[in-house]
Amino acid sequence: MLPLFLLLALAACSERDRPLESPVRFEGGIFGSFYQVTVVDPLTQGEANALEEGILAELEAVDAQMSLYREDSELADFNGAPLEAWQPLSDPLTEVLGIALGVAEASGGAFDVTVGGLVNLWSFGAKARPERVPDEEALAARLAHVGMDALELRPEAREARRLRDVTVDLGGVAKGYATDRVAAFLEAEGVEHFLVNLGGDLLARGYRDGEAEPWRIGIEAPLEDRREAQVVLPLHDISVATSGDYRNFFMEEGRRYSHTLDPRSGRPITHRLASVSVFHPANAWADAWATALTVLGEKAGMALAEAQGLAVLMSVRERDGWRTLASPAFVERFGEAPLDGRDANNATQE
Repeated sequence: MLPLFLLLALAACSERDRPLESPVRFEGGIFGSFYQVTVVDPLTQGEANALEEGILAELEAVDAQMSLYREDSELADFNGAPLEAWQPLSDPLTEVLGIALGVAEASGGAFDVTVGGLVNLWSFGAKARPERVPDEEALAARLAHVGMDALELRPEAREARRLRDVTVDLGGVAKGYATDRVAAFLEAEGVEHFLVNLGGDLLARGYRDGEAEPWRIGIEAPLEDRREAQVVLPLHDISVATSGDYRNFFMEEGRRYSHTLDPRSGRPITHRLASVSVFHPANAWADAWATALTVLGEKAGMALAEAQGLAVLMSVRERDGWRTLASPAFVERFGEAPLDGRDANNATQE
């Protein structure tokens, strides 16, 4: 008879080598939201364990670098550093600040990561206050500090500095970057067919059956009272990020205040553009562009999307529902925008 320790070792080896039924899903919570990673490639239990450990390591690394909800994050240290003093940065934080600066410049300031103080003032940030409209004096004081000219980056040297007392808030790009990081990890491990969903930011590689069937994702309708897909699209080797003002808002004296702030005015957006979905190879760029286009609104946002060659789907509020607008790059990839608000019940989310 074999010794007990040898029997246990053999059992452990047998469990690690056990093939798992496809697809394999890894899920949990991060960044105050959720993550779900679906892998179609054949995996053993041991391989799945290693992938799950690596996925969590990637997510936790981004959290430690870019969270405003952690006092020990790299971003918190940067925001607390002396003004005008160059601060060393990690490669990830350097890359994300570079993306932020690029979208800020291209959008004329509609995307601006120096809005952290304004976000907190409007009760939507890490230091949220009771939901109330700030007074004009407080708003003007915060707005005076905002602006990407308060942030300088030396990407080659991997360092940056703040020229004014701004709070850098990467909420409009960090989640997308984390999505990219998870995808890059999976590809480095040889995984070919997977879907990463990080709080609604999606990145697809390969096929959902491992052969030829694309992943299918639902773009959510801009409804406040329920979750419903307005359109289902095939996704293959591309990512998508959606920005919308129909979930996170507060009401005061019968008026609705969106969590999406226009950095140029310091106030919540008030136009009819309810949501913007941007399809892009890199989710960090999709994330930042979705925010910028949402701030710009229907006409200016679509004009910029066309100028940048972005694949974009917009939902615009109408009196009896909403209508969809698609950029030329979207139509080239997916066809004409198929639904408006009156037909949305015909779509099913997958």
